[in-house]
Amino acid sequence: MAITAYRDRTLAQLRSALQPALPLATALDFGSGDGFFCHHLAQQGLIGSITPVDVVERRESLVRPQLYDGHRLPFADASFDLCYAIDVVHHCPDPFQSLAEMTRCTRRWLLLKDHNCDGPLGHLTLAVLDELGNRRFGIPSPGRYQRNWAWTHWLRGQGFERVHWLHPAPSHVGWLGRLTNELQFVGLWRRT
Repeated sequence: MAITAYRDRTLAQLRSALQPALPLATALDFGSGDGFFCHHLAQQGLIGSITPVDVVERRESLVRPQLYDGHRLPFADASFDLCYAIDVVHHCPDPFQSLAEMTRCTRRWLLLKDHNCDGPLGHLTLAVLDELGNRRFGIPSPGRYQRNWAWTHWLRGQGFERVHWLHPAPSHVGWLGRLTNELQFVGLWRRT
């Protein structure tokens, strides 16, 4: 899997976000997809052991994920030092259920890179880009984007404090960046 400019920028953002949590012995890569981030975060020595999990296995992957039913993760409570999801939660049938499963499985840290929109134009922009970016992989784009920071408020109510925040996240450059970076965020939360 080639490193695209988008993925390279995202990796840099993740490295920066993870600094307060290092060193990390174990992590769960929630919705690992083709395994790109799992592979590169492990290769860069940021996390000792990463368990990739997903609902489907892609034909071409850098790592083979453990498959699960999309509802309850097959891990005991507090199994990992960190749970993270990169552009995944908005693809889930119930984002709050997915966040609840990730918070259940982490001992301490949660890392999210995803989207937030406040109105119909932002939602439409994300829906178009999501469809263009994911259709070829057969990944559904149900449009369950975070609105008005609802996920971040929910996490605070679950006893997680935000220790790193990047918004807008400069995921793209040029006209695409001007159009979408305001819709991107990277956050690291710690269980209090």
